[in-house]
Amino acid sequence: MERPKFVLADNSDFPDDLFVIHLDYPRFLINLKDDEVEFLEEIDQEDEEEVAQMMDQLIDEAGAFYDREMERLDEEE
Repeated sequence: MERPKFVLADNSDFPDDLFVIHLDYPRFLINLKDDEVEFLEEIDQEDEEEVAQMMDQLIDEAGAFYDREMERLDEEE
């Protein structure tokens, strides 16, 4: 099965929050309300520096993914 790089998520327990989940390594979720990031797996010590360097780009990609998805929803309406 081919899976997407990002998915959107919400939860009625957190009505003001919207999440983008990154499904490739490093797996993480970002709360778009406050840009808080939580990793869904432990990052190996030898990968920490590389992951830190990638995160700014991945967060930008997550934001772009969200914007694209919202544009597509608007187009469907």
